[in-house]
Amino acid sequence: MAIGAGPEIERLMALLSKLPGLGPRSARRAALALLKRREQLLIPLTNAMQDAADKVESCRICGALSTQNPCATCADPARDKTMICVVEEDSALWAMERVGAFSGRYHVLGGLLSALDGVRPEDLRIDGLVERVRAGHITEVIMALPATVEGQTTAHYVADRLRPLGNGVQITYLARGVPVGGELDWLDDGTISHAFKQRR
Repeated sequence: MAIGAGPEIERLMALLSKLPGLGPRSARRAALALLKRREQLLIPLTNAMQDAADKVESCRICGALSTQNPCATCADPARDKTMICVVEEDSALWAMERVGAFSGRYHVLGGLLSALDGVRPEDLRIDGLVERVRAGHITEVIMALPATVEGQTTAHYVADRLRPLGNGVQITYLARGVPVGGELDWLDDGTISHAFKQRR
């Protein structure tokens, strides 16, 4: 850290460096920018973070972060109550909403299963999803999890938990393959292979 910066600045830099995408150098630059622009950045950011800490919580139904409970998506009567889209984190939910291609409801797991990181099924919101499907009226559960080893492991585990419930629930997965505008010579072997298997 910075030599002779003082414990307050050292703590600010240490905390900033824990944010995704910010290493020690980026955290140092961010801390300096905040301190130099105290009135324009630091104080408003402090207030915004305090507001978020006081008012944002996880939706009791889907687990999404929101200032109301249940969240706006779960409370919206226009949303399709028969479809649930399972996502890893809120960032994936926000991406889906930005596109506007899904009109159902969501379920945020809060992470992915990972033996290396010690993330177990009980650490995720899987039981809540099982209860939602068990309660009935769900016709489709869409697995919108990352195309990674952890993502696919989680999707298979969740599907295995849901299948015994019966209820005629269809479990589907997002299509994967060649992206729009993608060049084949830039794609990895797994993506090309999967695109061929999922061709229509």
